[in-house]
Amino acid sequence: MSWPIHPGWLDQRVGDTLTASPAICPRRMGLDVEHSHAENEWADLDAVVRGLPIFEGLDAQLLREIRDEIRWFALPGGTTLFEAGDDPDELYLVVSGNLGAYSLSAEGHRRLVGTIAAGETVGEMALISGKPRNATVVALRDTELGGLSREAFDKLMLSHPQGLRRVAELMAHRLDASQRQVRGRRSVPRTFAVVPHDKHAHATTFAAQLATHLEHLGRTELVWSQRGADHTSQWFHTVERTNDFVVYVCDPGPTSWSKLCLRQADVVLLLAQADAPASEWHASTSQAATISQRVELVLLHKDRVMPGCATRWLDLRPNVPHHHIRGTSDIARLARLLTGRGLGVVLSGGGARGFAHIGVLRAIREAGITIDAVGGTSIGAIIAAGCGLEWTIDEITSRVHSSFVKTNPLNDYTLPLVSLVSGRKVSRLLRREFTDLRIEDMPLPFFCVSSNLSTGQLAVHRRGELWRWLRASVAIPGVLPPVVQHGEIFVDGATINNLPVDVMREAGLGQIIGVDVGSDRAFTTDVVDSDVPPFWKMLQWFRGRKHRVNILQILWRAGMINSAGNRAARHELSDLLLQPPLEQIDMLNWRAFDRAIEVGYTYGRVRIAEFLAARARDAPSPTSAGEGTPASIRSTT
Repeated sequence: MSWPIHPGWLDQRVGDTLTASPAICPRRMGLDVEHSHAENEWADLDAVVRGLPIFEGLDAQLLREIRDEIRWFALPGGTTLFEAGDDPDELYLVVSGNLGAYSLSAEGHRRLVGTIAAGETVGEMALISGKPRNATVVALRDTELGGLSREAFDKLMLSHPQGLRRVAELMAHRLDASQRQVRGRRSVPRTFAVVPHDKHAHATTFAAQLATHLEHLGRTELVWSQRGADHTSQWFHTVERTNDFVVYVCDPGPTSWSKLCLRQADVVLLLAQADAPASEWHASTSQAATISQRVELVLLHKDRVMPGCATRWLDLRPNVPHHHIRGTSDIARLARLLTGRGLGVVLSGGGARGFAHIGVLRAIREAGITIDAVGGTSIGAIIAAGCGLEWTIDEITSRVHSSFVKTNPLNDYTLPLVSLVSGRKVSRLLRREFTDLRIEDMPLPFFCVSSNLSTGQLAVHRRGELWRWLRASVAIPGVLPPVVQHGEIFVDGATINNLPVDVMREAGLGQIIGVDVGSDRAFTTDVVDSDVPPFWKMLQWFRGRKHRVNILQILWRAGMINSAGNRAARHELSDLLLQPPLEQIDMLNWRAFDRAIEVGYTYGRVRIAEFLAARARDAPSPTSAGEGTPASIRSTT
C-alpha cells in the first residue's frame, strides 16, 4: 500500500515507521498548517517539480498548475506500485528512492528489466498510448512519489503544447536509451548498506575504506548510527541528494537503525569474516524477504583467500555475487564493480590460437589497465583462470607451455565409442595445474562456460571444482569425452558460445574487453575429394605435399559452427574487441606457441594504445568527481 504524506514528519525521528519528507507536504490535502509555513512548502514543491527532467524548461505558470494537480505519497520498500496488465491511470514522478520494473520471462520467472531513480518518471508511455501496463513496478527501497492523474495530464498537455512536446522528447530519449540497453548496462546504485554478520566483522572500518574508494568515483558520505539515528527523513533525503554515493553502516542486530539503513539501500553488502561459522545475518533477516534489492556477499580474509570459506557462506546465500577482501586493492575493485566502473576481460576458444590470449594479457598489464573480472570458454577459460588466480604472465606462460607444448594433450587415443581420445591426459594436466581449487575461492570474479547437451543451453560455472569445469569447457564433441555431472552432459562451451561477452555483460560490472581468436578461417585444403580413398591410396597422403584435413580439425571446427551465427552480436557487446590476425596458425598446431603469443602481444599493444588515446581525447574535463568520471577503461599510468 502507499502512505499519504502527513504532518507527523515534523516530530518523527528515525524508527520502524516510514518518515516523510517536508518537501512534499502539500497544503491542498487539507493539512492544518500556518500560511507562512505553507508558502515555504509551496516553494519547496516548486523546486521539486522544476527539478524533474520531464518538466525542464516549462514556464512557471504551467509548473504551478502541474504542482497543484500532483498527488504526493510514499511507497515503502518492497511495495508494488502497479502490476503488468493494469489500466494506466496515472503518471508517476520519483522524488526520492528507487523503483524496479519487472517483466515475466518465458519460463514464468520475474526479471528486472530496468530501474527508475529519483528525478525520473514512470507510466507516461502507457498513459499516452492507452494500453495496459507492460511491466510490474516495485519500490526497491522506501520511495517518495508524485502521481499525476490521466485527466489532469490530458488537461494540462492539451492546454499547454510545450508540455506535450517535452513529454514527447523525453519518450523519444527513453526509447533510444532502451534500444541501447541491449548492451546490458544497468543503472548505477547510489546507496549501500553494510550489514555486519556480528560485532567482529569490523563494519565501520570496512565501510570507511569503501567510502574512501567511492570518493574517487564521486562525492561520498559515510553514515552510521551515532551520526544519523536522530535525524528525520529530510536529512537523509538531503544527504542522498547532495552526494553521488552514500554508505550506511548497519548494527549487527535487527535494530530500528538497521531496518532504516536496509530501506535506504540500493545495494545490501553482507559482510562477514571468511573463517567465521556461517549463519544468517540477524540485521537483514526481517527485511531481505520483502525488499527486491541487489544483495552481495563480502568476505574478509587475512592476507590471502582461505580455501573452502566461500563455499560455506554461498551455501547459505547461493545466488548472490561474492567478493574476497584481503586489502586495499580488493576494496578498490569492489567499489568499481559495485558502481559499474569495473573492467572485465573475456577470452574465446580457438585451440592453439588461444595462446595469443597470453600476449594480449601481457599488453593489457603493460598498459597499466587493471582487470577486475575474467571469463572465457575452452582454451580461453584456462588462460582466464590463470588471470583470475593472479598469476604473473611468466607463470601463465610457463604452465600453459608445460601442459600444451611439452606434451600433446590430445594423443591418448582410445576406441572411438564416445570420443577419439580418452580425456584422461587433459584431466590429469588440469588437475596438476589447478589442484583442488574451487571457482568460488578465486581472488578475482571468474566464470567459464560449457554447453549442456542435456538441456541444449549454455551452462555458466561460477562455483565448483575449477579443473572439472575447465575440463567441461574444453570437451570438444567427438574429440574429448563429455563431463557428466548430476546426470547431465557437458561439452565445450564454444559449441554454443565461443565468446561469452554477454554473460559478463549481464553482470553489469562495467566495460569489457573481448578477445576473439576463433573467428579467422580455421583451415582450408587444396584437395578435391568427396569420399575417403582406398587404403593403398591413403599411403600417398604421407608422401605428397597437398594440404589435407583430418578428423580432429573437422570435429573441432564443426563443434564451433553453431556459435558462429551470433558472433556479430557478441562482438557488439564488447567495448574493445581484439581479434589478433591468426589465420596462418592451425588450431591444432601446439608448436606455434611462441608465435601465437607474439602475434597477440604485438596486435594487442597497438590496439590498446589506440583505444586509450581515443578515450583520453573524448573524455570530458572533470568538474566534479561524480559527474565527470566516465565508466571507461582506466590506465593507472
